[in-house]
Amino acid sequence: MRFEIILLGVIQGLTEWLPISSTGHLKLAEIILGLRLPLLFDIILHMGTLAITILFFRSDVKEVLRALVKLDLYKSEGGIMLQRILISTAFTATIGPLIMSLESLFHEVKMIGRLFLVSGLIIYLSKIKVDRDKHVNPGEAALIGAMQGFSVLPGLSRSGLTISAALMLGVRREEAFKFSFLLSIPAILGGLIITLITQHDALQKVELGAGEILLGAFISAFLGYFSLKILRRTLKHFHNFAFYPLLLGSLLVLLGGS
Repeated sequence: MRFEIILLGVIQGLTEWLPISSTGHLKLAEIILGLRLPLLFDIILHMGTLAITILFFRSDVKEVLRALVKLDLYKSEGGIMLQRILISTAFTATIGPLIMSLESLFHEVKMIGRLFLVSGLIIYLSKIKVDRDKHVNPGEAALIGAMQGFSVLPGLSRSGLTISAALMLGVRREEAFKFSFLLSIPAILGGLIITLITQHDALQKVELGAGEILLGAFISAFLGYFSLKILRRTLKHFHNFAFYPLLLGSLLVLLGGS
């Protein structure tokens, strides 16, 4: 079990942040290697993901929280960002559950491969852009939130789809990067709350040692933080991330059979 926890921690830590789909890789690990992410471990990892995101963007999070306390949605930069996040989250919360109901149709290797191809194509198309506004406008926030909703499918990268959508809409690279991950905070938090409520009985039956949980969480958090730093430094060449999902998707489609 310890080897499985380490491997799952590595997969989660690297793929959760880079635009290459963590859900796709975890589903492949389950199908091909028989590795399934324990529910409790999954929750711990997502708590770690939430903590790392807040830590990495702590100054922006402070501005948004300050605006929230003041009920400011228009005056300050934090208020404008809060408004856009709320709009995006509303669209994610609407579309995400609808797409999730179709998830069972995308559990075959070949179908996951096709979604990797779609993700790679969208990321590559992000090179076609013109820098425009500093802030994401309300309509763009809605579209980016919708893209986040679609990313619940294995093979579609959340960061890949949201950052690419922002770039194709003309949002500056650093702004697109920041908005994508700030937007992930309410999505992850909401997902955690729903899981804790709906899977309460299953959590009580989980048999997993505290040492294994901490080991996997530490590996995931450590790799995740540096993955975020790598992504930020390579924003100018963001479209180059497309080649990995395009290659992996092609292999999965070819090897997945008819």
